Amino acid sequence: MSHPRDVLLGAQAGRVQLPVCDHYSGVESRMRKSLQLQADMTQEFGTCVFDVTLDCEDGAPVGGEADHAALVTELALSAAPAARVAVRVHPVDHLSFQTDMAAIAGKAAKHLTHIMVPKVESVADVQLAEKALLLAGATDLPLHVLIESPLAIHHAFDIAAHPRVQSISFGLMDFVSAHGGAIPAEGMGIEGQFSHPLVLRAKLAIASACHAHGKTPSHCVVTEFKSADAIRLAAQKAALELGYTRMWSIHPDQIRPILEAMAPSEAQIDQAAQIILAAQAAEWAPISHAGQLHDRASYRFYWQLIERAHQTGRLLPSQLNGFFQCAPIQEGKK
Repeated sequence: MSHPRDVLLGAQAGRVQLPVCDHYSGVESRMRKSLQLQADMTQEFGTCVFDVTLDCEDGAPVGGEADHAALVTELALSAAPAARVAVRVHPVDHLSFQTDMAAIAGKAAKHLTHIMVPKVESVADVQLAEKALLLAGATDLPLHVLIESPLAIHHAFDIAAHPRVQSISFGLMDFVSAHGGAIPAEGMGIEGQFSHPLVLRAKLAIASACHAHGKTPSHCVVTEFKSADAIRLAAQKAALELGYTRMWSIHPDQIRPILEAMAPSEAQIDQAAQIILAAQAAEWAPISHAGQLHDRASYRFYWQLIERAHQTGRLLPSQLNGFFQCAPIQEGKK
């Protein structure tokens, strides 16, 4: 029997399913703790439920960029085989960008899931980053990009179309400050970032661009990191109202609320499992379930829901486990 991914997704079958949480840390002790936490939670959930992104842009002290690049390279090289580790380098116009890429991608590409490039303004910046990867010998390493300005939002669809780009993240605070005071400070808070029209428009543009080109939209940080309710609310709104399938964490306490908020409910998983198993038994022909007609269009939706449940470590009916044991290794994973 064919795998649902191949039967239902068609051209999207090769689309990489990323963990719903991307956790950032840049201080050495916190980076090491993040990698250990990832290993512990992978054992707990049976799958890697969040990425660890080691941060050069905000983590490297001024004048110590080369030493920091060497540190994150060593951490990536020493991470467990099942780890999902990425690195955020400096922007393409920073003096340390080329040395970051040469040192990190050049030595640790096979141990990384991707490179995150901040402050991308246009496709030209993506092309510069890709050129740096090629010079470093990292021919297959995906790029994730962070867009943080009105101009970058204008170019979001073109950026998402670039084949090397796997995901786009939204840089909330830089986006607000780029407006020169035209967006109030509340636009960076838990309420304002979901209500100010310009911020909301930017988030929707990124989500739409990503979905148009089969890429992953990644929601911005929540600075109220001590409030589990704030991060849970933001993750729910991002997922249910704006179409985001991934979100940043900047504190370990934010990881579990993101997973919980972006995971399907038990009832949703049960419904999806019943429909997919019935569809498989019918060899993917249309079926009737609970008085409703289902065909490949709705099968696709429910299969993607099951994939998201797996990514968030939810318990799946035993009949579905074989789909993931036999699933092909995704691009960007070691």
